[in-house]
Amino acid sequence: MLRSLMKLIIAVTILLGVAIVLAVGHQMLEEVSATTSHITSSLKKTDIDGDDDWENWRRNSTIDTSQSYVVVHNERKDAKRKQYLSPQTEKMLKVAPIKIPLLTNTYLRPGLGILYHRTAHARGIYYTLWQNMDPQLAVLVRVIQVTVLLLALTLLITPFYIRRLTKRLTDPLTGLSRTTKVIASAKEPGEMKLPVPAQPTEVTELATNFNELLSLLDERQQQQKLFVMNAAHELRTPIATIRSHAQLIERHGEAHPEIVGKSVKYITEESRQMQQLIDELLQLSRADRLALDLTEMNLSESLQTIMQKLTGTISQEVKADIADDVHVIGNESALEQIISNLVTNAAKYSPADSQIDVTLNVSAGAPVIAVKDQGSGISDEDKQHIFERFYRSADVRGTVFGTGLGLAIATQMAKLTNCVLTVADNQPHGTIFTLTFPTK
Repeated sequence: MLRSLMKLIIAVTILLGVAIVLAVGHQMLEEVSATTSHITSSLKKTDIDGDDDWENWRRNSTIDTSQSYVVVHNERKDAKRKQYLSPQTEKMLKVAPIKIPLLTNTYLRPGLGILYHRTAHARGIYYTLWQNMDPQLAVLVRVIQVTVLLLALTLLITPFYIRRLTKRLTDPLTGLSRTTKVIASAKEPGEMKLPVPAQPTEVTELATNFNELLSLLDERQQQQKLFVMNAAHELRTPIATIRSHAQLIERHGEAHPEIVGKSVKYITEESRQMQQLIDELLQLSRADRLALDLTEMNLSESLQTIMQKLTGTISQEVKADIADDVHVIGNESALEQIISNLVTNAAKYSPADSQIDVTLNVSAGAPVIAVKDQGSGISDEDKQHIFERFYRSADVRGTVFGTGLGLAIATQMAKLTNCVLTVADNQPHGTIFTLTFPTK
């Protein structure tokens, strides 16, 4: 990084110096051009047609004859004198000036330096001016010297500054890298955080973002551990029951054939519960990785179709009140899973002779589906956990068949369709689950 920055700064400094020199040189050339133009204009206005005119112009002219060389050539037929030369001009012309390429009207005169050449013509008289550019060149040389000095100082000072700058930037990154390696090799990486330096701001933001990512990964890892533990726990009970009844049949089946039917019944029920648990685990695992295609759908028609499929599958009476022609952006398969879970869950915890109400209406521009039961209700403490995986309240665990995954699956499907699933009390008793769709 140090070498790259040094190369960059050297290149920028050199280019800047060259640009300054070129700009100053161009400006000086423009000034010389303007000065010579003024002198030739003065000559043309004087109309030098004789010795008196020439002497008069020389007395009144303010040009520096040590730096300017004037040649007046009179081509008029009645001219008494054909040519006038300013002092030192004849000596200067003994050596022919050499044209400098790329620079307009600029010549090199060995022994004198660089000259600017300009000609003019008026009424048969030709004027030639050679302007010495030594004063301008002296200024340009001073500019070049100052530029080279600044470049040298830059090259001397810059490495120390860049080294300090890179150290300020790379030291926090090096610390982050070391800590990252420690975290990667730790048994419990979630317990560690990256150090957050106060400066520079970019590294501070990077460390903060990494810590947020580590927290998220740790949270997911803990959820995964809890998920595996809960799944193992839920599977252990039916497996233990199946094994115990299988052993009972193996040991006493021949002597007591009456126990075989009872044990087979238990084995069948427990295996069915295991099958349901495994199916829901797979369903939940797929939902975690699923990306649904959301399209416009007629929610009223879709919900009506779902309710027709559920009719007869539960013992309670289901009453549907569905508003007409409600359209949303969603997924029909996900909607069916959510409603099926909510209605099945309501039937599971409600008396067989009660009623389950399913409604669809639009509230504040948002379509809302509500599933209301007349069961025993859910305590405020349990409401905070019922959407968690495997959660079942103590008063129903072991008495009501279930896996504790239905509401977790419904919640995940709701998130995938940008919906919100909430729970509330149904007065005077029971529960209301509400699925709210986003407004268009």
